[in-house]
Formats: sequence, structure tokens, C-alpha cells
Amino acid sequence: MIIDWFKTKSAPAPSDDFFLPELCLPETLLSMVVLAELLVLVLVLSEPMQPGFNWVRLALTSLFVQWIVLLSAALMCRLRPLLRRMSTALAGISGCAIVVGLTLACTAMADFFQLGGSLTRAGEVNLYLRHALIALIMSALLLRYFYLQSQWRQQQQAELRARIESLQARIRPHFLFNSLNSIASLVVSDPYKAEQAVLDLSDLFRASLAKPGSLVSWHDELELAQRYLSIERYRLGDRLQLEWQVEGVPADLPIPQLTLQPLLENALIYGIQPRVEGGLVQIEAHYRNGVFELCVSNPYDESLERQPSRGTQQALVNIDARLGALFGPRASLSVNRRDGRHFTCLRYPCTRLMQEARAI
Repeated sequence: MIIDWFKTKSAPAPSDDFFLPELCLPETLLSMVVLAELLVLVLVLSEPMQPGFNWVRLALTSLFVQWIVLLSAALMCRLRPLLRRMSTALAGISGCAIVVGLTLACTAMADFFQLGGSLTRAGEVNLYLRHALIALIMSALLLRYFYLQSQWRQQQQAELRARIESLQARIRPHFLFNSLNSIASLVVSDPYKAEQAVLDLSDLFRASLAKPGSLVSWHDELELAQRYLSIERYRLGDRLQLEWQVEGVPADLPIPQLTLQPLLENALIYGIQPRVEGGLVQIEAHYRNGVFELCVSNPYDESLERQPSRGTQQALVNIDARLGALFGPRASLSVNRRDGRHFTCLRYPCTRLMQEARAI
């Protein structure tokens, strides 16, 4: 039965998908101690009813079980690299064997010092069998739970990756079409600039498609945005003014690919393009206390407001969806207007830099 429970492919489980968690972590240890204490209560309450509650029995049983739990967690944490190289079934059986072996060792120690009182030969055999069976059942249930939790986590990650890739696929054609529209406006008026813009677009897409992952470093995202702005400068000329306030942001801070560019595109379409005199686009970014904030603002004039572009709206919706998928409910994308300017801001918690975030 135990083998069937842990049955899987014969190949060893991948290191990143190993079902056994890090048992040395404080959160995992606390959960195991609490579960062990609940087991102690069940064992004590399942004994024949006494006139009063046997607190001494509860304390001794709790001490015995917690010793087994802590020793098992320490040993399996130490042996985790070895277990990781085994197949899932063999790792599960080995984990059960470790717990049963430690349980029998602790039982022998308690029996040697007669902590539970003197027992007959038959009583000792029954005690060892009882403890071994309880340890086998509980360890098998716990390892089975870890296995199912690991499978559920892998499924959630696969669904998340598929969702992000779908959103990313929607952004790239949208970005391409808008860039080609900008280049098309130069073909007649200035063919040389149009040619240079095509080369810039080629370099931009080469940089964009070179990284298949959904996260890139802030440095790469910034470079991508600069390439886009070089294309728009051919069309807008001196009407486009930029102010960057991004000092202090780590170069390897992770950010969803093609996040800054759609925000800049939105600012140019609604804040610069309709105005004869153009205007100033401000880009502000801060990283404080593990939270990244990015704001792009542009001039706003109600008299020049026009019907929103469906493509730009789709890009903002995709950015918001990707932020939520990657960084959870604390991530947000907000749009507001004040003091004659339009602000599009995003923020998300990010305590890990790019080297650690590549596993997301």
C-alpha cells in the first residue's frame, strides 16, 4: 500500500520539484510540532477513562513524541540531498523507514530507563509493535500529504506560466503594430529616419525575444524602453521631452518583460502626440523596503482628450494581470489625474533580486 501511495515515474524527481519540503525551516518545524501535539492528545484521550485527567501521562507522551518528531526532522533535513536523488517512491519508503527506526530507538531508550514502568516480555513486544505501527501510519500520511501538496504546487506553477505566456503573446503583436505605425509615418517624410527606425525596431525585438522568461532585469527593461523611445523621437522630434528619476533602483531587480514600454507608449499617445508643443514625460522609479514603485506621467488636457485606444487599454490590462499573477494581490496598477498631469503607476513587493527570481 505504501508503495502504491508513492508510485510515480521511475526517474528520480527533479531537484526543484522534490516533494519533501525543507524540514529545518521554522515554519515547517512549528507545523510538525503542533501536529505531533495533536497526535499526543488523541493517544492520551483514547486510553480508558480515568477519574481525572492524567497530566503526567500527557507530559511524558508529549516529550516522547516530540523527541521523535524533532530527531526525524533533523535527520531527514540532513539526508534531503540524498533522498532527492532517489525516485519519489523510494524516497517516501526511506522517509517512513527513518521515522520508524527513530521511533523504535526512542522506545528502546525509554524502555531501558523504564520511563513508562516495568513491562513483561509480551508487553514489551506489543509496545514496540504498537509504536512502530503508529509511526508508520503517521509518517506515511504526512509524506503523502507532502507529495500531494507538491503536485498541487507544480500544477499551480504550470497554470501560472501558461497564463503569463498567453498575456505576453498578446503584448508583443500589439507593441509591434504600434511601432510599425510610427515607422510608417516616416516613410514618406523622411525615408532615412524610417530606415534607422526599422533597424532600431529590429534591435529592440532581438533584445526582447532573446529572453524567453517572463521576468527580466530592470537594466534590460530600461534598455528596451530606450530603444522604443529612439523610434518615437524620429516621429516626435523636439516635442518629446523626457525626465528620468530612476536612480537607486537595483539593476538586477526583476520586472515583467515589456512593462515600461507600454506605459511610455500610453504617455506619448495621450500626452504628447495631440499637443502641438509636445510636453514632458516623467519616469520615476523607487525601490524601498522590498517594494518597487514605477510611475510614468504626461501632460493632460481635457480639451484634447480623445477616445481611448483599445490596444493601449489591452496593454494596461495585461500588465495588471501579469503583476497579479507574478507578485500576488499586493501588486497594483493605478491610473489617476492631478495637477494637469496623467499618472500611471504600478507597485509590487519584490524582496528577491534577479538571480533568485529566475525560479518564479
